[in-house]
Amino acid sequence: MTSLIQNKILIYIIPFIIGLITSFSLPPYGFFFINFISFPLLFFFLLINQNKGKWASFKIGWLFGFGYFISNLYWISNSLTFEEIFKPLIPFSLIIIPLFLGLFYGLITFLCFFFKLNKNFYSILIFSFFFSLIEYLRSMIFGGFPWNLIAYSFTDYLQLIQILSLIGTYTFNLLCITFFLIPSIVFFNYKKRKKIFIFFFSFLLIFINFLYGTSKINKYKEINKTDLNFIIKIISPKVDIKRFFKNETPEETILELIKLSEPEYSENTIFVFPEGVLSNIYLQDLKNFSNIFSENFSNKHRIILGISSYENSKIFNSLVVLDKDANILAKYDKNKLVPFGEYLPFENFLGSFGLKKITQGYKSFSSSDERKVIKIDNISFIPLICYEVIYSGNINRKNHDFDFIINISEDGWFGDSVGPHQHFSHSIFRSIEEGKNLVRSANNGISAHIDATGKIISKLKSTDRGFIKIRNIIKNKNTFFNSYGNKIFFYFLIFYISLIFFLKKRRMNEEKLFIYK
Repeated sequence: MTSLIQNKILIYIIPFIIGLITSFSLPPYGFFFINFISFPLLFFFLLINQNKGKWASFKIGWLFGFGYFISNLYWISNSLTFEEIFKPLIPFSLIIIPLFLGLFYGLITFLCFFFKLNKNFYSILIFSFFFSLIEYLRSMIFGGFPWNLIAYSFTDYLQLIQILSLIGTYTFNLLCITFFLIPSIVFFNYKKRKKIFIFFFSFLLIFINFLYGTSKINKYKEINKTDLNFIIKIISPKVDIKRFFKNETPEETILELIKLSEPEYSENTIFVFPEGVLSNIYLQDLKNFSNIFSENFSNKHRIILGISSYENSKIFNSLVVLDKDANILAKYDKNKLVPFGEYLPFENFLGSFGLKKITQGYKSFSSSDERKVIKIDNISFIPLICYEVIYSGNINRKNHDFDFIINISEDGWFGDSVGPHQHFSHSIFRSIEEGKNLVRSANNGISAHIDATGKIISKLKSTDRGFIKIRNIIKNKNTFFNSYGNKIFFYFLIFYISLIFFLKKRRMNEEKLFIYK
């Protein structure tokens, strides 16, 4: 009886601990080698318990996911500390959200049950297939939340992730899971020669990828830099979010931002301010402060900033380009909104309980459905507001002719946590995928200039206040992934399906031959 109870406890505790440990492979820790231990452990724990039924298999994945997300998403609760109305929801954010996201991992192990996994490479491919597919679906369902894919374990290893420019993050995620499971073959009922071959072949592929990444980085260094006829200033103001809940006057904040940016009248400059620094006014109100802009900026200046705007009865989270008189030269309205942060799902129902979105104001933001290339004089860029940088393959599929990416963000909601580091890691992946320089201005987050290989040229930590100057960039060619996007991921899934069927058929033929003999 005691043994039975202990076994039941273990089936709950072990996958949770494995998930907890796996989370330390992510930024800012980056202990990617953990995955070569945790994934084989998860795989074998699933194998030895699948005889207990499909729901037992489901619970293993669910609890793994719960442990994984409760460790790396705890910072969400910080966003609920700014207003009293949200504080009762802190336990919800700490427990319920990880439990919900863990359901996706539960679905993975649930589906694997029906394929009767075993100690063979065929089973590794099945597990990797479902894991990567469900991770992709996680980025789609309910608006999607593709945060902290396992692939981000390699953020700090640029040579190994240059392949992103060819295959993208989701395909790389698929391959990562497969390679993380390779140590499992030590315990397979294979002949020693076959085990050595699989290990050697896997190592060879990793080594080839490393050589490709190294070569790509070295070739990029040889490309001549293009001197800009202007300076890009990335502003990191570190404006405390709490200030906006005190109804501080916009004029005071605007003057503070201008002083920090140090405009020089005779210098062609594009100022990039972050999202959220003027959260207590709308875009349409800026004209009331046009005298401040005209007194401090010149005709040689362009100002990019994030600000709320309204049109008819809709409110948008917008990125705008302004001239010295605060006239609007270009405007982009955010496509991908943060659930609960920028809009309230099931608003009519939940609103009846007094709930609202976390950011200021009770009305939910509306989303736009188009992301256009914005041109300023002789340069062009793709705008991304905060959360949008986490979506691989969703930068721009219609127009590939742009010079760089501009990402503005407000990371103050994360608090002093791992959140800003996790958010920043997505920027590195997007720059490599698209083969473009990425300019990131974050309030209370990491601001940086990242080149097309993911190398951080300049960086301001979340605690730093100041600006980064960019005088030149390397204009890189479009990448293969930039042209085809996540179609590549589905081609790889088809390849995996074909390989699974081939290995299955081969195994069945071998079993028939054995019976015949």
